[in-house]
Amino acid sequence: MACRVEDIVLLMEELAPLRYAEDWDNVGLLVGSPQAEVERALVSLDATSEVVAEAGEMGAGLLVSHHPPVFRPMTRVMTDEPPGSLVKEALVAGVALYAAHTNLDLCEVGVNVVLADMFGLRDHRPLESSPAAEGFKLVTFLPPQHLTPVSGALFRAGAGTIGDYTGCSFRVEGTGTFIPGPGSRPTYGEAGGPNEVGEIRLEVVVEKDGLERALKALLDSHPYEEPAYDVYPLRRSSTAGKGRIGELPEAMTVGDLVRRCSHELGTPIVRLAGDPLREVRRVAVCGGRGGELIPRAARAGAEVMITGDVVYHEALAAVARGLAVIDAGHYHTERPIVPHLASLLTQRAGGAGLEVEVHISGIDTYPWVNGGEK
Repeated sequence: MACRVEDIVLLMEELAPLRYAEDWDNVGLLVGSPQAEVERALVSLDATSEVVAEAGEMGAGLLVSHHPPVFRPMTRVMTDEPPGSLVKEALVAGVALYAAHTNLDLCEVGVNVVLADMFGLRDHRPLESSPAAEGFKLVTFLPPQHLTPVSGALFRAGAGTIGDYTGCSFRVEGTGTFIPGPGSRPTYGEAGGPNEVGEIRLEVVVEKDGLERALKALLDSHPYEEPAYDVYPLRRSSTAGKGRIGELPEAMTVGDLVRRCSHELGTPIVRLAGDPLREVRRVAVCGGRGGELIPRAARAGAEVMITGDVVYHEALAAVARGLAVIDAGHYHTERPIVPHLASLLTQRAGGAGLEVEVHISGIDTYPWVNGGEK
């Protein structure tokens, strides 16, 4: 079916819920109309002028970036300097801008999970867990022949998502009984007497911020004049949070881990604070800037931390705590999320029946040069 910007926004906010974003962050749809039709979407780490032009040239109506192109509140829109110039370029090109920043860092399929998986960390968990989301179980009852359209409507509304799985439900057969009143118009059965109808009990989970949307989808698609449904609160633990910590399959020296960072992340210059000959196994990771998590990583028993943008005094403090720090760069520790996110969006769009192509930006937005070469 045709795809709109709001359809991709819904998929993004299932993957990286907005509740995980820091208060100071600016995430979500920043430029464009939710109702605009989209045939192609482009995923990039940054929304630069060159990337916006790339999206426009390929006919991508939506650019999904990790870093927000509009970060601070704009009191004036000056179109001859950023960010106003970028907003103008996006509007002229017909490219909507969506950002998933700290919410994509912290979520269960985000930046830090991808980074931990790249290094094969076992049983990794957050260094600092996020509060568990308030969720619900939504239960309804309907004739078997209406199961597919009703469950499909619920899934498209975001219900039935558990971690990296979508379309999750539980179904069991039973019998519904009812006596229609004199003014009723039952879809099945006869008014004025007792009726029995074979039904399916359908259960799906739904997050708090998606409950209203799921209920609307249920009521709009349910065949009964007066649908019966129940909403049960759930208590759950969270696997989302800042950074990750886990163990390598086998111990290796810090120096070997530095070389592995350079190879796997493509970082031209990797900085190390610590002994390169020390053997380590317990590793903490944080994509982007993770210096603030150094004390927590040390308390959690990490022997080395892979992150970016580590400043002088953070490195000194880490070494004093017995924690080696590998600074593999902000860009290179976050860049792996781009192909991963594009793949997830492609899968989710296909599962929702949305006709949209998801592409990966071919533009390298890494700003630093070394000896005239990136």
